[in-house]
Amino acid sequence: MSNLLRILRQRIAHQGPLTVADYMAEALGHPEHGYYMKSDPFGAGGDFTTAPEISQMFGELIGIWCAVSWQQMDAPEKFNLVEIGPGRGTLMADILRAGGNLPGFINAMDLYLVETSPVLQGLQEKTLADAPVQSSWKQYFTEIPEGPLILVANELFDALPVRQFESTANGWVERLINFDDADTLVWRQGSENPATASFIPGPLKDEPAGSLYEMSSAGLSLMASIGNAIASHGGTALIIDYGHSETTCGDTLQAVKNHQFYDFLADPGDADLTAHVDFQALKETAEQAGAAAFGPVTQGDYLRRLGIEPRAQQLESVATSRQKEDVREALERLTSADEMGTLFKVLAVAHPDQPRPEGFT
Repeated sequence: MSNLLRILRQRIAHQGPLTVADYMAEALGHPEHGYYMKSDPFGAGGDFTTAPEISQMFGELIGIWCAVSWQQMDAPEKFNLVEIGPGRGTLMADILRAGGNLPGFINAMDLYLVETSPVLQGLQEKTLADAPVQSSWKQYFTEIPEGPLILVANELFDALPVRQFESTANGWVERLINFDDADTLVWRQGSENPATASFIPGPLKDEPAGSLYEMSSAGLSLMASIGNAIASHGGTALIIDYGHSETTCGDTLQAVKNHQFYDFLADPGDADLTAHVDFQALKETAEQAGAAAFGPVTQGDYLRRLGIEPRAQQLESVATSRQKEDVREALERLTSADEMGTLFKVLAVAHPDQPRPEGFT
């Protein structure tokens, strides 16, 4: 039994079965044994590859979008550029390179990276060592100083813990995780409690028995903080992730190890755990905080509206035959409905007085 399994075993013995959110929080974020705390999960040598690692085009377009957003904010003399969950720092490096072409943009920014993993922070420091602006690291978004804000979060919300609720013949119960007699993690149903139904959105309360509903309290809390900051001080946020546009039922929990799907309950701390993002819930939360929200739109549509196809043609015009093939493959992977183009969505949040963000019709 691994060290983290022993820790989970002791916790369950003392406190009872874990919610899915508690299990995810430990498996991903345990200070010593959590998945993100002990290794680099990105790229061909890791467990998954994100859009910034696929092609520079992705980050370049986001960088231009950030610079234009700064102009739409009337180009404040000082603003906070924030990325939450910056991975290896690849996306931010591309943002700074492309956005830096707009005079004044770099000089106006204070750059903050929100990162909880010491391993990943070390990689980000190396990636951004020669950046045109000094980076500051924070563990939580709430530690960012007040002020106008441009924020980017790419594949962040899918990794935030979710709770699962299951519809039964007698009402909704929470789905829990326990150990069986063989010391193996197994799924269990929580006890019946009328109060559980309060977590279920009204349109879903009468879903048939066996239906599963997922809710990320951590994700909604973070979005409320972002929306409140933007409503109070001005700014724009860009959320890119895979998920569904409307709140719905479904079991979307998944584990990935070595670029392959894996048993969600096997080897906690050694596989990436995610759930699809509920973009409707995020949008409504941002609006309730006083911000305006736009989208979600598909990643393919968003990138095409920003000009990814002309950018690909520019790169191909000065590329070798092999490089041209790489550019075409990257374009397909980022925008095609069969790849990331449809499953991945993009949501923008802005101050109500600002113009509609680019890419959102």
